[in-house]
Amino acid sequence: MSSRVNKKIRYTVQAPLLGYLRDHDRIAKIPLKHVDLLRFTSSIPLMDTKGQDTLWETVFYSSSEMKEINGKLKEIYALLKTAGDISVMEHLYVERIDFCAFGNSQPFRVKIVNHFNDNHDYFYLKVPDASRVYGLELEHILSPNRINYLINEETLIEEHIIGIPGDQFIERNLKDKDLNQIRLGKEFVKFNERCFVRLLGDMRSYNFVIDMTADFDDTQFRFRAIDFDQQCYEGRKSIYLPQYFEENQSYVELCVRLLNAEVVKQYQQEERALIGRRVKSSRHRLNELLGAIVHDEISTPEKTEVLRAGLARHYSHPDFMQCRTMGEMVKESLRLLLEKNERTQILP
Repeated sequence: MSSRVNKKIRYTVQAPLLGYLRDHDRIAKIPLKHVDLLRFTSSIPLMDTKGQDTLWETVFYSSSEMKEINGKLKEIYALLKTAGDISVMEHLYVERIDFCAFGNSQPFRVKIVNHFNDNHDYFYLKVPDASRVYGLELEHILSPNRINYLINEETLIEEHIIGIPGDQFIERNLKDKDLNQIRLGKEFVKFNERCFVRLLGDMRSYNFVIDMTADFDDTQFRFRAIDFDQQCYEGRKSIYLPQYFEENQSYVELCVRLLNAEVVKQYQQEERALIGRRVKSSRHRLNELLGAIVHDEISTPEKTEVLRAGLARHYSHPDFMQCRTMGEMVKESLRLLLEKNERTQILP
């Protein structure tokens, strides 16, 4: 429990990052502020299907505010899904608003339902944090996943990322006799590598989901991060390797049992090669983002010093010791990946 409630420092989104976000259509005029949702009048704990506390609470508002809040939430959903065209969403309604006081970004989760067929979706309103925004952008550029979100100086809106939470997958799916555990292990190795290259930390099982896709002869898996608050924030190198978290031990044991060292190395290199291709295909956008992050303060000097030394030792690459910020270490990590892949310099 304690690992869920420790909160990191929240960093303001500064002008260079805001400029980048504006250039790439992430800035929006959001009709409802995060702070507006904090005016709820009461709440009740939200339990899961087994009656256990989810750490979310369903919140309620006065009848005089509820209609206006619901209308503005539908407008926000339209911004995410239909570029703001609310006319095609008259049949949608807000069924529930949940709040997580433990989250660093103080998230509200909105459940929105289709009146005609009861199909539902979620989206989130959060307090903006520079670490999280950099994490979302790096995920969008460097991973196989596209990320849909909007922001202004007061509120961050995020689309729901679909998948089975990693801790629930261990409990409910991992022992399924028809589960292709080798494919699952392969994807955990690649996820582990992806997080380390771009320095995304704290990927415990409840901070990622597993997306399952039926193929013509089997099921494919993809591990997807859903919490980006720990983007290059902590100092210990192990924070950026999901394999070291006790909560992920079941995935690690599966990999040890089914994958030998040669196969693991193959999967690691496959993922690094894919990241390299994504860097080249989005080099201009990535360079703009790196131009902001290398000068931004998104961690403490003490944590930066610890990680700098840890990465220099891990890679036997003393150039990390010249990095003054966490952002410079992200850039150096990507530069090193590209040079090892192709011995060519892509990033300036």
